Amino acid sequence: MDKPLNKSWDSDKLCNVAGALAEQARLHPDLVAVRYPDQRPFRKGQYQSCSYYQLEHLSNSYARGLQVYGIGPGVRTALMLRPGLEFIAVFFALFKAGAVPVLIDPGIGLKSLKQCLDEAAPQAFIGVFKAQLARKLKGWAKDSCTLFVTQGPGFGLGGISLKKLAALAGNSQDILHAAKPDEMAAILFTSGSTGVPKGVVYRHRHFTAQVDLLKRSFEIEPGDVGLSTFPPFALFDPALGMTTVVPLMDPSRPADADPAELVKVIDEFQVTNVFGSPALLNNLSLYCEQQKVRLWSIKRVISAGAAVPVATIRRMQGALANDALIHTPYGATECLPVSTINSQELTQKITDMTESGEGICVGKPVAPNRVRVIRITDNVITDLSEVTDMPHGMVGEILVSGPSCTDSYWARDTDTELAKVAGEDGTVWHRMGDAGILDGSGCLWYCGRLSQRVNTGTETLFPDQVEGIFNQHPDAARTALVGVGPQGAQLPVLCVELLGKLAPVDMERVHYDLLQLGQAFPLTRSVRTVLVHPAFPVDSRHNSKIHREELAAWAMQKMQQG
Repeated sequence: MDKPLNKSWDSDKLCNVAGALAEQARLHPDLVAVRYPDQRPFRKGQYQSCSYYQLEHLSNSYARGLQVYGIGPGVRTALMLRPGLEFIAVFFALFKAGAVPVLIDPGIGLKSLKQCLDEAAPQAFIGVFKAQLARKLKGWAKDSCTLFVTQGPGFGLGGISLKKLAALAGNSQDILHAAKPDEMAAILFTSGSTGVPKGVVYRHRHFTAQVDLLKRSFEIEPGDVGLSTFPPFALFDPALGMTTVVPLMDPSRPADADPAELVKVIDEFQVTNVFGSPALLNNLSLYCEQQKVRLWSIKRVISAGAAVPVATIRRMQGALANDALIHTPYGATECLPVSTINSQELTQKITDMTESGEGICVGKPVAPNRVRVIRITDNVITDLSEVTDMPHGMVGEILVSGPSCTDSYWARDTDTELAKVAGEDGTVWHRMGDAGILDGSGCLWYCGRLSQRVNTGTETLFPDQVEGIFNQHPDAARTALVGVGPQGAQLPVLCVELLGKLAPVDMERVHYDLLQLGQAFPLTRSVRTVLVHPAFPVDSRHNSKIHREELAAWAMQKMQQG
């Protein structure tokens, strides 16, 4: 049996979230920290495991090796490892060494990857051979990177292997960088789904605040078993004392995850917590419904990244135990979580309001977050004294302040100036870039991205309000409102993705039904153009956010062709 660690998490290092891993290893040394696919020959479909004691020591070895190699305090380090044990161990090792991990979604495309790496200017690069080869051939961060660590053989690409990195540690003492609250901890790039990817500067206090908010919001406890389908979110699991189960899937394509494999893993390891994108939950819930599968071990499902359709929530709820809850938190890379609502709180009244064009209810703000809905402007807001709060029930721009609210972007002063507002008490408020409503009970309703609102000249339409009405059609998998033409004179166009892609659909009937549905509500009476699209373009991170800008360009071309 593994022996417990003797050293506890020092109180003066509480701000470094890596200290939470040391504490969990001290308290629960034998608890399984990570289960991950076995990559050894003839072991396909099998999983390996690592205890908290083993993960802590592996992470310590890497941390000591990093410092010996020169990756120490303040060194920005691109991290491109596959989800699994090494990814988690190295991430925490970077925190322990005081380095600054740079995380970029590999699914954003090679051009955007290069742009992000050039912008972040990392001095070190830790990745699998494929990532290192791409770095060499594409010239990623060529003017800044001098230190390289490869998982597996490097084949002449320079630097050292992870195995050699751990060997550098020798017998030196465990380390845990005594981070200050405002010290930069990491740079996490947004997905760029509604604009260019931006590097969000996380300070150590942001990570510790997020761990606390997640624990309290979702009542996560040590011993919970979490299915990790989104690697960045899984990095919180060790700090929360959870067992992380990494399934055999491509994390950059969650919509393509094999639901049968997910069910197998959930049953085998008695998973209690699932974090998945709306697209992944849609496929998993459809599979469970078709195969009459119940996932009895799950007590909590968390889905974020885009609005989760009510039909998906209801279907997923039917595959769980009666007391299990589905949580749909609202937030962004810059501030997470902002608010949350669970399936028990999602009443029929709320569903009816969404289907009448009120927007999507995302629950009440998570304490101690503060949320305001202000008059919409595309201009810079320097100070809170410049804003005007909207009355309850009126659409405005969502503004958030709280302990996990970040205060800047890396090397993007203009974007920082546009997104951040100084509060009267020295706090920073973040402009979410979203339209929303605060109702009389304090609940927040999401109406859509401000950049995707449609201005016809006589009215302004917000996508998620309009789509809530049209998504009711039984043949519609989803709809998307886009504007065609110049701002102030846009034509509202409804794009439709059909459910019955394999079965023939009476297109004239669907077109007529949607127009009739639109005429039944004052909000959608101006929507008179309907176009069917074979498969909506979506974001690379969650496969759920619709690229409406791309759809708008397609709609314009389609209409020009007649």
